[in-house]
Amino acid sequence: MPTLTERRPPWVVFTSAADPWPASETAALVRRNGLVLRLDGREMTDPASVFRTFARDLSFLGYFGHNWDALVDCLHDWHGPGHGNQDLAILIEHADDLLKSDFLGLFVSVLAQAAWHSNLRLDADGELDEWRPRTAQHFVFLLDHTAPAAFTEKVARGVDVVVALQDGRLLVTLTDTDWPPGGDPGS
Repeated sequence: MPTLTERRPPWVVFTSAADPWPASETAALVRRNGLVLRLDGREMTDPASVFRTFARDLSFLGYFGHNWDALVDCLHDWHGPGHGNQDLAILIEHADDLLKSDFLGLFVSVLAQAAWHSNLRLDADGELDEWRPRTAQHFVFLLDHTAPAAFTEKVARGVDVVVALQDGRLLVTLTDTDWPPGGDPGS
Protein backbone atom coordinates (compact mmCIF):
# COMPACT_ATOMS: atom_id res chain seq x y z
CA MET A 1 0.00 0.00 0.00
CA PRO A 2 1.44 3.41 -0.90
CA THR A 3 1.86 5.94 1.88
CA LEU A 4 2.18 9.71 2.19
CA THR A 5 3.37 9.64 5.78
CA GLU A 6 6.51 7.53 5.49
CA ARG A 7 9.84 7.99 3.73
CA ARG A 8 9.45 5.10 1.32
CA PRO A 9 8.36 4.54 -2.25
CA PRO A 10 6.36 4.83 -4.35
CA TRP A 11 7.28 8.49 -4.78
CA VAL A 12 4.52 9.25 -7.31
CA VAL A 13 1.01 7.79 -7.46
CA PHE A 14 -1.70 8.15 -10.12
CA THR A 15 -5.19 7.40 -8.81
CA SER A 16 -8.83 8.28 -9.25
CA ALA A 17 -10.07 11.42 -7.53
CA ALA A 18 -12.81 9.17 -6.08
CA ASP A 19 -10.27 6.82 -4.47
CA PRO A 20 -10.59 7.09 -0.65
CA TRP A 21 -6.84 6.43 -0.21
CA PRO A 22 -5.64 10.05 -0.81
CA ALA A 23 -8.14 11.50 1.68
CA SER A 24 -7.16 8.96 4.32
CA GLU A 25 -3.43 9.48 3.76
CA THR A 26 -3.59 13.29 3.64
CA ALA A 27 -5.62 13.31 6.87
CA ALA A 28 -2.98 11.12 8.53
CA LEU A 29 -0.24 13.41 7.21
CA VAL A 30 -1.94 16.54 8.57
CA ARG A 31 -2.46 14.87 11.97
CA ARG A 32 1.32 14.37 12.06
CA ASN A 33 1.85 18.10 11.31
CA GLY A 34 2.53 17.41 7.63
CA LEU A 35 1.55 19.71 4.82
CA VAL A 36 -0.72 18.98 1.85
CA LEU A 37 -0.55 21.26 -1.19
CA ARG A 38 -2.97 21.07 -4.10
CA LEU A 39 -2.02 22.12 -7.61
CA ASP A 40 -4.30 22.24 -10.64
CA GLY A 41 -3.17 19.87 -13.40
CA ARG A 42 -5.32 21.79 -15.93
CA GLU A 43 -2.79 24.63 -15.65
CA MET A 44 0.10 22.34 -16.65
CA THR A 45 -0.17 22.34 -20.42
CA ASP A 46 3.53 22.56 -21.25
CA PRO A 47 6.82 22.57 -19.32
CA ALA A 48 6.79 26.36 -18.88
CA SER A 49 3.34 26.24 -17.26
CA VAL A 50 4.48 23.38 -14.99
CA PHE A 51 7.38 25.52 -13.78
CA ARG A 52 5.13 28.57 -13.28
CA THR A 53 2.54 26.56 -11.35
CA PHE A 54 5.08 24.99 -9.00
CA ALA A 55 6.93 28.29 -8.51
CA ARG A 56 3.73 30.16 -7.69
CA ASP A 57 2.00 27.54 -5.53
CA LEU A 58 5.12 26.51 -3.60
CA SER A 59 6.50 30.08 -3.39
CA PHE A 60 9.88 29.09 -4.84
CA LEU A 61 12.63 31.59 -4.21
CA GLY A 62 13.87 33.89 -6.95
CA TYR A 63 16.74 31.61 -7.94
CA PHE A 64 14.34 29.04 -9.48
CA GLY A 65 15.59 28.55 -13.03
CA HIS A 66 12.32 27.39 -14.64
CA ASN A 67 13.76 24.12 -15.99
CA TRP A 68 13.60 20.46 -14.97
CA ASP A 69 16.87 20.43 -13.03
CA ALA A 70 15.83 23.55 -11.14
CA LEU A 71 12.49 21.94 -10.29
CA VAL A 72 14.30 18.96 -8.73
CA ASP A 73 16.57 21.33 -6.79
CA CYS A 74 13.76 23.57 -5.52
CA LEU A 75 11.55 20.65 -4.51
CA HIS A 76 14.51 19.10 -2.71
CA ASP A 77 15.41 22.39 -1.02
CA TRP A 78 11.82 23.34 -0.27
CA HIS A 79 12.13 22.26 3.34
CA GLY A 80 15.11 24.52 3.80
CA PRO A 81 15.24 27.78 5.72
CA GLY A 82 11.86 29.40 6.11
CA HIS A 83 9.85 26.29 5.25
CA GLY A 84 10.35 24.11 8.30
CA ASN A 85 10.82 20.38 8.17
CA GLN A 86 7.26 19.24 7.57
CA ASP A 87 6.46 16.12 5.61
CA LEU A 88 4.82 17.10 2.33
CA ALA A 89 2.30 15.66 -0.11
CA ILE A 90 1.66 17.50 -3.35
CA LEU A 91 -1.64 16.58 -4.98
CA ILE A 92 -2.05 17.44 -8.64
CA GLU A 93 -5.79 17.58 -9.14
CA HIS A 94 -7.59 17.34 -12.48
CA ALA A 95 -4.49 15.70 -13.98
CA ASP A 96 -6.26 13.82 -16.81
CA ASP A 97 -5.10 16.11 -19.63
CA LEU A 98 -1.45 15.45 -18.78
CA LEU A 99 -1.90 12.15 -20.63
CA LYS A 100 -1.83 14.20 -23.85
CA SER A 101 1.49 15.86 -23.02
CA ASP A 102 4.79 14.83 -24.55
CA PHE A 103 6.69 15.75 -21.36
CA LEU A 104 4.81 13.50 -18.90
CA GLY A 105 7.55 10.85 -18.55
CA LEU A 106 10.21 13.46 -17.84
CA PHE A 107 7.90 15.35 -15.45
CA VAL A 108 7.21 12.22 -13.40
CA SER A 109 10.93 11.31 -13.40
CA VAL A 110 11.74 14.76 -12.02
CA LEU A 111 9.13 14.41 -9.26
CA ALA A 112 10.40 10.93 -8.36
CA GLN A 113 13.98 12.19 -8.20
CA ALA A 114 13.02 15.17 -6.03
CA ALA A 115 11.06 12.95 -3.64
CA TRP A 116 13.90 10.43 -3.46
CA HIS A 117 16.33 13.19 -2.48
CA SER A 118 13.94 14.63 0.13
CA ASN A 119 12.99 11.30 1.64
CA LEU A 120 16.61 10.24 1.96
CA ARG A 121 17.86 13.80 2.51
CA LEU A 122 20.65 13.53 0.01
CA ASP A 123 22.86 16.42 -1.00
CA ALA A 124 23.64 17.37 -4.61
CA ASP A 125 26.39 14.73 -4.73
CA GLY A 126 24.00 11.96 -3.68
CA GLU A 127 25.53 11.73 -0.19
CA LEU A 128 23.51 11.74 3.02
CA ASP A 129 23.12 15.28 4.33
CA GLU A 130 23.66 14.92 8.05
CA TRP A 131 22.68 18.54 8.75
CA ARG A 132 19.10 18.27 7.56
CA PRO A 133 16.41 15.88 8.79
CA ARG A 134 14.78 13.47 6.38
CA THR A 135 11.25 14.41 5.40
CA ALA A 136 8.55 12.48 3.57
CA GLN A 137 7.69 13.98 0.20
CA HIS A 138 5.25 12.39 -2.23
CA PHE A 139 3.26 13.37 -5.31
CA VAL A 140 -0.26 12.21 -6.19
CA PHE A 141 -1.93 12.77 -9.57
CA LEU A 142 -5.70 12.78 -9.08
CA LEU A 143 -7.65 11.74 -12.16
CA ASP A 144 -11.27 12.76 -12.74
CA HIS A 145 -12.23 10.44 -15.60
CA THR A 146 -9.15 8.58 -16.87
CA ALA A 147 -8.06 5.22 -15.47
CA PRO A 148 -4.55 5.32 -13.94
CA ALA A 149 -3.54 2.38 -16.16
CA ALA A 150 -3.90 4.65 -19.21
CA PHE A 151 -0.83 6.56 -18.01
CA THR A 152 1.42 3.50 -17.75
CA GLU A 153 3.14 3.69 -21.15
CA LYS A 154 3.85 7.44 -21.08
CA VAL A 155 5.03 7.45 -17.48
CA ALA A 156 7.28 4.43 -18.12
CA ARG A 157 9.12 6.48 -20.76
CA GLY A 158 10.55 8.56 -17.95
CA VAL A 159 14.22 8.37 -17.07
CA ASP A 160 15.13 5.77 -14.43
CA VAL A 161 11.57 5.03 -13.33
CA VAL A 162 9.70 1.81 -12.77
CA VAL A 163 5.92 1.68 -12.79
CA ALA A 164 3.52 -0.86 -11.36
CA LEU A 165 -0.25 -1.16 -11.16
CA GLN A 166 -1.56 -2.07 -7.73
CA ASP A 167 -5.12 -1.86 -6.45
CA GLY A 168 -6.12 0.33 -9.41
CA ARG A 169 -3.30 2.83 -8.78
CA LEU A 170 -0.24 3.49 -10.90
CA LEU A 171 2.82 3.56 -8.63
CA VAL A 172 6.10 5.14 -9.72
CA THR A 173 9.56 5.08 -8.20
CA LEU A 174 13.16 5.12 -9.34
CA THR A 175 14.99 2.08 -10.66
CA ASP A 176 17.08 1.59 -7.55
CA THR A 177 17.07 -0.63 -4.51
CA ASP A 178 13.96 1.16 -3.30
CA TRP A 179 11.67 -0.91 -5.52
CA PRO A 180 9.23 -2.71 -5.04
CA PRO A 181 6.76 -0.60 -3.08
CA GLY A 182 7.48 -0.93 0.60
CA GLY A 183 11.23 -1.30 0.15
CA ASP A 184 13.47 0.59 2.53
CA PRO A 185 14.82 3.75 0.86
CA GLY A 186 17.60 3.90 3.44
CA SER A 187 19.09 0.56 2.39
